[in-house]
Amino acid sequence: MEAASRNLLSFISMLPTCFILVIFSFTIVDAEISNSKTIGRGLKAYGQLPDRKELATPSSALFFDDNEKDIDIIATYSDASGTIRTRRVKMKDLSASWVLENPISGDPGKQKGSQVFKLKDSYQASRRSEENVEHFIDDHHWQEDEIQNRRKASWSPVKFKRQMLRQKRWDLRTADLILQNKEGDKQMEATSAIEDLKNMDPVVNGKYSIWRRDFENPNSDSTLKLMRDQIIMAKAYANIAKSRNQIDLYSSLLRHVGDSLRVIGDANSDSELHPSSLDQAKAMGHALSFAKDRLYDCHIVARKLRAMLQSAEDNVNSLKKRSAFLIQLAAKTVPKPLHCLPLQLAADYYFHGYQRKKDLNIEKLEDPSLYHYAIFSDNILATSVVVNSTVLHANEPEKHIFHIVTDKLNFAAMRMWFILNAPEKATVQVEKIDDFKWLNSSYCSVLRQLESARVKEYYFKNHPSSLSVGSDNLKYRNPKYLSMLNHLRFYLPEVYPKLHKILFLDDDIVVQKDLTPLWDVDLNGMVNGAVETCKGSFHRFDKYLNFSNPKISEKFDSNACGWAFGMNIFDLKEWRNRNITQIYHYWQDRNEDRTLWKLGTLPPGLITFYNLTYPLDRKWHVLGLGYDPALNQTEIENAAVVHYNGNYKPWLDLAVAKYKSYWSKYVRFDNYYLKLCNLSE
Repeated sequence: MEAASRNLLSFISMLPTCFILVIFSFTIVDAEISNSKTIGRGLKAYGQLPDRKELATPSSALFFDDNEKDIDIIATYSDASGTIRTRRVKMKDLSASWVLENPISGDPGKQKGSQVFKLKDSYQASRRSEENVEHFIDDHHWQEDEIQNRRKASWSPVKFKRQMLRQKRWDLRTADLILQNKEGDKQMEATSAIEDLKNMDPVVNGKYSIWRRDFENPNSDSTLKLMRDQIIMAKAYANIAKSRNQIDLYSSLLRHVGDSLRVIGDANSDSELHPSSLDQAKAMGHALSFAKDRLYDCHIVARKLRAMLQSAEDNVNSLKKRSAFLIQLAAKTVPKPLHCLPLQLAADYYFHGYQRKKDLNIEKLEDPSLYHYAIFSDNILATSVVVNSTVLHANEPEKHIFHIVTDKLNFAAMRMWFILNAPEKATVQVEKIDDFKWLNSSYCSVLRQLESARVKEYYFKNHPSSLSVGSDNLKYRNPKYLSMLNHLRFYLPEVYPKLHKILFLDDDIVVQKDLTPLWDVDLNGMVNGAVETCKGSFHRFDKYLNFSNPKISEKFDSNACGWAFGMNIFDLKEWRNRNITQIYHYWQDRNEDRTLWKLGTLPPGLITFYNLTYPLDRKWHVLGLGYDPALNQTEIENAAVVHYNGNYKPWLDLAVAKYKSYWSKYVRFDNYYLKLCNLSE
């Protein structure tokens, strides 16, 4: 009884204490609910989180949907007094400033019940992430999975979004720079290729080869190339050293440049280098390494190299102009042996009285059933090659008649040569253009223009003494454009009134086959039979005529195919019927001011025989041996006629070496007059 009384008294004394604890518990729950609402407001204020597919790092926002209300998280935090507290909160109530310390891996939809996480403040997470990155830099032995775990541990939605946006900007900028760089490289490659084609020098020197050794062995001439590159860099660094007043380094680099240039000399390959070249390359390498350590600055070096490149391009352009000027000058000059030959022949012609000798076989000269050739030239040696090569390949040389017309100055020498060196069985007639009395300025338009004061002033008063006039103007100052021999081809019916067909040949051609089948070619009512020269867009009418002038554009097609003067079969009967010479005069009168075409015979020929030219097979006539060193050798050997059109005539030192033999084998170098004038092969 007494024990029961004591228990009752003890229970009554504990009631106030329990009551106080219940009130305190309600207060804590209310505070927790308030904090939970604050966390929820913070989460809603952050906005919609990124889609889980866009992020590589798992997070609470990625693994839980807003509709999953039943998922609880045990959160630990410190209150204002610093006391550590624990509570359960819903996933949707988390603030964006909190991050998961151990996020769930895998599919959240498969997770059941309450999950336990540790939350920490995003500021502390970011600080720890930075410390982790610094620790990674110091320790290179971390594995990739450890790095990923550290990144997962420090993930923040706000920070991650900023990182993603920053990374996206970097990627876009990188792609843009790469695109610009590729476009720039393509433009530079295209420009370089075009310039290389324009700058290609057709002159062939002794060791020229289309297939250089570089294509066989990529390491060939590596020492020579290295030394040339070293010289360029040494000059660049020397200039920079001088601008920075480092005189010792400047002098050292220049000394090495001079030594390298002396070692290289005139070498074009490693085999031609001096034995000490490798030692000099090593010494230059050490000097450049030292200069780089002291002077290298990317922007300064790039700027200097660009300046050097521009200077080199200016020098190349200047040398190109000078080269073109000298080539044109050499092409129109007469070498000393060729000047000596007509003088010696003319002296002996009059000394031995050959001027009284009459031409034989007068009947053959006007027989239309024979094979007649017209050659208008003042070059004795070149004309002899045309005649010799034609007769040598003729099946019936006795039926071949050569009509040669020259000027008064070379008439005696030309006649003397063919009197002493008459081809076997064939007939040669030599005339001078001054004997054609009908060829005067009142009848011939071009002769009237050549005698005009304007043309005389163009050729004689303003004759170029420097490069200022340019190579193009110099080209058209060639004396051949002043000679009526060049224009006599438009008067063939008047020169040979009794002939029906005639084959016109230039003096810079070589015949390699029998040409008699040309007289049997049916021209289909055309006047001129010639080989066309157009390939693709090249050598069409717009190359020779001024189509900006309505007189030209209204009458002719700019895409019409051009053809070659040099070997042409002319139907003189059809020529007379169509009055072709009058067409020629008509257009010459309209080009007195040279606005329709420049000087020459091909442009007026294209106009005169427009729609009147029959295209011959290309095997009859191969052109380009006077300017193109890359012609097909098989085509040359199979051609009936090869033509040295261009500046590199076979009798000049400018001649393309590999083509010269096709011409020289028809020259009789054992001839007395050739030996007397020192003409040798």
